[in-house]
Amino acid sequence: MQVRRARLWVSRLVVAPLVGLSLTVPVPAQEAGQPPSTVAPQPPTAPPPELLQPTFKTSVKLVSVAAVVRDGRGRIVRGLRKDDFQVLEFGAPRPIVNFAADDEGPISLAILFDTSGSMQMTANLAAGREAVRHILGWMQPRADEVGLFSFDRDVREDVQFTRDPDQLEPALDRLHAGGSTSLYDAIAQTANHLATRPSPRRAMVVITDGLDTSSVMTPNDVASLAAEVDVPVYVIAVVSPIDHPGTQQSLVNEQQSPTASLALLSDASGGKVVISSAPAHASAAARELITELRHQYLLAVESSRGAGWFSLDVRTRNRSWNVRARSGYLASSSSRQVG
Repeated sequence: MQVRRARLWVSRLVVAPLVGLSLTVPVPAQEAGQPPSTVAPQPPTAPPPELLQPTFKTSVKLVSVAAVVRDGRGRIVRGLRKDDFQVLEFGAPRPIVNFAADDEGPISLAILFDTSGSMQMTANLAAGREAVRHILGWMQPRADEVGLFSFDRDVREDVQFTRDPDQLEPALDRLHAGGSTSLYDAIAQTANHLATRPSPRRAMVVITDGLDTSSVMTPNDVASLAAEVDVPVYVIAVVSPIDHPGTQQSLVNEQQSPTASLALLSDASGGKVVISSAPAHASAAARELITELRHQYLLAVESSRGAGWFSLDVRTRNRSWNVRARSGYLASSSSRQVG
């Protein structure tokens, strides 16, 4: 999707609902002979010329899809080929016209930090800063790029995209909490910034306690936008132990957790939600996030000729593997400008 259209899309969303979101659940397919393997982050190499970028082919726009594949034990699966994948659009197979394997290229990361009043009420602000520092520790200077945004009622660009992660440190120390929370609006605006970055390996990380008090947009609205521009949204929810479902000290279940609505957004975009109530949780989440971004598979299919929302389902031939990818895209019958 072109940057101009992405910006127009965001401005429209602030005053009107997005097109309806069609969520899909990754469905594994047939068995493959490629064994899974566990990987750890590796130093990036220069991006090869076949790195996937949105391109035109005989006047037809391509829809890019970044996919992460994990085996039954949760380990990232590497070494797959184009024939190992299948992309379905409303259940019908679509040819994969462009493909790039997980070649550990550089990544573009937007960090969106919640500085609303609820973050100050507990130790969440300090925990959020530490989560960001864990993420920066896994990035590769002079190769990866990262930008820092913060929000309460409004969004601020604290540090422009840079390949020097040390530049974010002073800005982190200056973050202070206060004000209402326009979480979903902030995610939408930051996704629009990230959509202009050149690397196809891009993602947003939201540091928040999960509470939204003043957004115009709904989780469905933002999920549609995030899926359309192919920006995986990862959420690190910093909460107290009593708000962490599944722990011994928890007083809530997953349905009562303030992060429940964020799971819808993350799933639609190909990201995920991680709840952190201890330093070890944030450290593990940072390592897993950067590892995933370095080992994405990049696919592309031709945009459909009609207009509207088109649901996508990315599968592999192995029934035991799980694929996370965007859930669909928005096409225009006139301009065909989808990203």
